[in-house]
Amino acid sequence: MPGIDKLPIEETFEDSPQTRSLLGVFEEDAAAISKYSQQLFQAMHRIYDAQNELSAATHLTSKLLKEYEKQRFPLCCDDEVMSSTLQQFAKVIDELSSCHAVLSTQLADAMMFPITQFKERDLKEILTLKEVFQIASDDHDMAINRYSRLSKRRDNEKVKGEVMEDVYTSRKKQHQTMMHYFTALNTLQYKKKISLLEPLLGYMQAQISFFKLGSENLTQQWEDFLTDIGTSVQNVRREMAGEVDVMQQTIQDMEQANDLLYMPDPDPSLVPVNRNLTRKAGYLNTRNKTGLVSSSWDRQYFFTQGGNLMSQARGDVAGGLVMDIDNCSVMAVDCEDRRFCFQITSFDGKKVAILQAESRKDCEEWIATINNISKRIYLSENPEEIAARVNQSALEAVTPSPSFQQRHESMRPSTQGRPQAARASSVSSAGSETASPALSVLSLDALVAPNTPIQFDIISPVSEEDAGQAKAAGQGRTNPFGESEGTPAEESEGSILHQLFIARFLGCMEVRNADSSDVIYETMRQILAARAIHNIFRMTESHLLVTCECLKLIDPQTQVTRLRFPLSSVVLFASHQENKRLFGFVLQTAEGRVDGRPIIVCYIFESNNDGEKICDSVGLAKQIAFHSEMDRKATEKKKEQDKAKEKQQEELSKQKQIEKDLEEQSRLIAAFSRPTPLATGTDGQFLVLSNSQSEDSDAGVEGREKGESEA
Repeated sequence: MPGIDKLPIEETFEDSPQTRSLLGVFEEDAAAISKYSQQLFQAMHRIYDAQNELSAATHLTSKLLKEYEKQRFPLCCDDEVMSSTLQQFAKVIDELSSCHAVLSTQLADAMMFPITQFKERDLKEILTLKEVFQIASDDHDMAINRYSRLSKRRDNEKVKGEVMEDVYTSRKKQHQTMMHYFTALNTLQYKKKISLLEPLLGYMQAQISFFKLGSENLTQQWEDFLTDIGTSVQNVRREMAGEVDVMQQTIQDMEQANDLLYMPDPDPSLVPVNRNLTRKAGYLNTRNKTGLVSSSWDRQYFFTQGGNLMSQARGDVAGGLVMDIDNCSVMAVDCEDRRFCFQITSFDGKKVAILQAESRKDCEEWIATINNISKRIYLSENPEEIAARVNQSALEAVTPSPSFQQRHESMRPSTQGRPQAARASSVSSAGSETASPALSVLSLDALVAPNTPIQFDIISPVSEEDAGQAKAAGQGRTNPFGESEGTPAEESEGSILHQLFIARFLGCMEVRNADSSDVIYETMRQILAARAIHNIFRMTESHLLVTCECLKLIDPQTQVTRLRFPLSSVVLFASHQENKRLFGFVLQTAEGRVDGRPIIVCYIFESNNDGEKICDSVGLAKQIAFHSEMDRKATEKKKEQDKAKEKQQEELSKQKQIEKDLEEQSRLIAAFSRPTPLATGTDGQFLVLSNSQSEDSDAGVEGREKGESEA
């Protein structure tokens, strides 16, 4: 079924701690299934016992009803009606008793038999395989221990042959037992469903066939439901059969493919050494000093993770850091009591580890892999191709690569005879002049200053009261992230873009420029290396909110804004080229230094999502902000043009009004220059108007005309 997880049979030969941890989960699940099945079996057994008791009680009732007529009661006379009625009841109850007996038989076959078979056969098989697998695993560990203690002298070849044969037999037995044990645990996930559904299906079918109650529709509805359940059980059974066939075929293929690998020291002609690896995992013996001259060997599971060598013991949930193998040296060493040993020395020479492999092939592969990682080939796009070109003839020893300071000196361009922008080439540790693509072509000092402090945690935001007091006191303090405390609290609620991501803060440090994405990659490398060296594993998880105005880091529980980055200050952002969950951005502020130079800080985060999606979201926010700014400027320009037009219209209106006033004045002047009009009296004679009357009449006419002009 799609929802069922299964144990990977392909990883049984490696037998890593992760596989053992996953096996422990399945064993706990098997124990829980066994406990629950036992309880369910007891409950169903009570139903079966109750049904048998009900059938026997019904039969006894029918028998007593039949014997009623044979009873002699002192105070009652014979009652034929009562006797015949009870006989009818006895007949019906007898038929009902037969039905109960059939129901008991059906419950025994359809309900009790499947769950009993699952309990007695399948669960006991799991317990038996678990014991056999534990015995095989213990035998294999003992054989490996004997093989590891073999002497290097040639006079005990017989003992060596016996020990190697013992290792071959025990390893093959453990592998085969483990594969069959995994198959049984995977099959148990299907049998669990069948063991739960089949008894219930048999119980319901038996009850329906017994009662025959309900309407035809209800009966049909139950029958359809049970038919579907029966079909589902058959589908699970067919799918289980197909999965069993696949696992059996996988077992056969694994047995054929790993037959040569059962030998602890296989023939190099049959199993060649791969010198182009950039990652490796497997069991090694590590030497621990117990005194001045005495030492002990412990077998642990080692694996490489980036530029780190990790180890993990059985039963541990996660691995621990052994050492940083960037720029380290590795070589084969000759130990007095062990074979196939090699030594790893850190780049500063302060830490040394001596490890023992199971075979010469394994030893050479570990040396080649650590040598490739030491050259930082794993950071390139095609590490195996580059390793194939660099490691052409490395067999026993590998010369350590230059130290970190020497690499800086080799990468700095010469001041005599070269331009300032010349690129430096790196020198490989084996003496080859092939340039490693993993090394940056730019000087590291040009990106990040040496001895730059790194901040690994986020400082809690200052409260509003403290910020208000600091502002009143005139203390313009700057926090370690390059932001002033006077950041405005109001945000644009009408922002077009609101995207939320889960991000864990890894660290930040000041950088020298923000010209290319190399500064982000170099900051990632230094922060991750510093965390690994100082065993800093704690990371602060926050919600990263991307808007058109800023980037916010919000506390997931309290919803308090931890940090706020103005979007205009984010000048560069990129995700890691290989680990896409890592991303970072560069923040540039124009204030904060005495000399006036800007502060450039690079922040590194780890996200559950793809880092490129977050970078795309930030890029989209900057594009939206840019277009919004352009639209705002265009709107302001249009408003200024509209104001200029309105002002021009007002000037034109004033000019027209002045022209009208001038025309009116000229007309009034013309009216004053005309002769004095004569008024005709009632008797037909003319009257001469005085100057005052003429002025009044002219004033009235002028007022009317002026009112008309104003209207």
